[in-house]
Amino acid sequence: MWGLPLLLLVPNIALVFTEPHYSWAVRAANILLPGGVYMLLASWSRNVGRTALYMLPVMALCAFQIVLLYLYGESIIAIDMFLNVATTNVSEATELLGSLGEALAVVCALYVPLLVIAVILIVNKRFTTSAERRPVRFAGAVLAAGGIAAAVTAFFLPQGYRPMRELFPVNVCANMVEAAERTALVRGYFDTSADFSFGAKDTRKESAPEIYVLVIGETSRAENWQLGGYGRDTNPRLGARDGVVYYSRTLTESNTTHKSVPLLMSHLTAKEFGDSIYSVKSVITAFSEGGYRTAWLSNQQRNGQIIDFFGEEADTVDFLTDDGSRHFDMELAGSLADVINTTGSRKLFVVLHTYGSHFNYKERYPEGYGKYLPDDASEAEAVNRAQLINAYDNSIRYVDAVLDSVASVLESTGRPAAMLYLSDHGEDIFDDSRGRFLHASPTPTAHQLHVPMLVWLSEAYRGKYPGKYEAALDNAQLDVSSSRSAFHTILSLSGLVAKCYDPEAAVTEECYREPRRMYVNDYNEGVALGASGLRKQDIALLSEDGISM
Repeated sequence: MWGLPLLLLVPNIALVFTEPHYSWAVRAANILLPGGVYMLLASWSRNVGRTALYMLPVMALCAFQIVLLYLYGESIIAIDMFLNVATTNVSEATELLGSLGEALAVVCALYVPLLVIAVILIVNKRFTTSAERRPVRFAGAVLAAGGIAAAVTAFFLPQGYRPMRELFPVNVCANMVEAAERTALVRGYFDTSADFSFGAKDTRKESAPEIYVLVIGETSRAENWQLGGYGRDTNPRLGARDGVVYYSRTLTESNTTHKSVPLLMSHLTAKEFGDSIYSVKSVITAFSEGGYRTAWLSNQQRNGQIIDFFGEEADTVDFLTDDGSRHFDMELAGSLADVINTTGSRKLFVVLHTYGSHFNYKERYPEGYGKYLPDDASEAEAVNRAQLINAYDNSIRYVDAVLDSVASVLESTGRPAAMLYLSDHGEDIFDDSRGRFLHASPTPTAHQLHVPMLVWLSEAYRGKYPGKYEAALDNAQLDVSSSRSAFHTILSLSGLVAKCYDPEAAVTEECYREPRRMYVNDYNEGVALGASGLRKQDIALLSEDGISM
């Protein structure tokens, strides 16, 4: 009766120290109110063993929260975390869980003995007496009353109080409900988007059969790109290729794949995302309306989400992983060549969705490819950072080789062709004292938001449309939002126009205008980047790279 409430309070106690925006009253309410309720529940029945088993769902949430705090060092279980769990593939989950041995051991040490004791009490029919329950009930009532008083006080403080976002586990349960509602919206996507049209038209109908390729990267952060000033040789091929324009001041508007990729493929920005993503179509449809042959080539597994739905808008749809085996991204270049060979004289638009630099980094490139060694550490621990960085840098070198191969395929056709590359988000790799790892954390970091972006134009394209190349070069040192610019830049390159086309968002236009920095938070609200949860060290890092807030 005393141990169960205490162990269930572990996440609440941790959140008091990890959430600097909580007022003193919110902190007090976050411990006293749940603690009092747990004690009242633990002493409700004389069969305390059975009560402990009834509380198993709460223990599961507590365990999930502890693992999350181990990974990110702050924040509650976000809506996006529940969606990530529901949409990730088995191999990704296995790789991640295999690296979290320490966190899982802590969770097991906390809650498995409690469950064992509960079973023993039930089997032995050990029941509590009224005298044993009475002091627990009294303590629970006192704590709950104090928690209610603290909550009421919090409502009147300048920071206010939002229990549905700040009181664990109420906030996590609310997030679960929201995740379920979003899942229902995804399932109804085809109905809500059925009537959408870009009204796209080709302003170059008489031009040669041009080719445009949008390459969506995965988990690539700008600070490890040699093109952006990184000290290691991670871009040897692109650095030597003509026609490459790199945008070093690019930020994404989301640190989660299921938001960032739809943002890259649609005309939406952070401001419109939450209200509109379920009723729009992707850039593939825009090119189809403009008369292009379209293809979606992916090295990701299907997950039944909007990314898949966008991909299925194409004339040719190929998920390499449908055969159940692992593939490297270089195969996408070969698939692109096959599509080009079978397209004939029609104009062509292709989206390549890569696996990029997703953890486990060592698995993203072929055996023997790595330059930086040793690179075989797979456990997510700060002591392994040097090896993790080696493996990560090797994965970026492989991305470099893949993009160079895509450019070679396009150049070999002799046609006007262009490639736009952007990563969906970046990654934390134990970069500072916070010890954060991976991406999709409830609050972002500079490492997760600062992403690489580049445009490559073939020799034939540069010769035919020199103004686009000049504009791309002129805008290379300006602030860019990949989420805002991807759709409009690829349309600008192709000469397509649509009712939602904004030339001021295209980095290949003279009229390009720098964006207001925005972010899609966990509640799908478009907020100013400064309100995203970035810490001082993140803002300092971005400032060092010349990126304004």
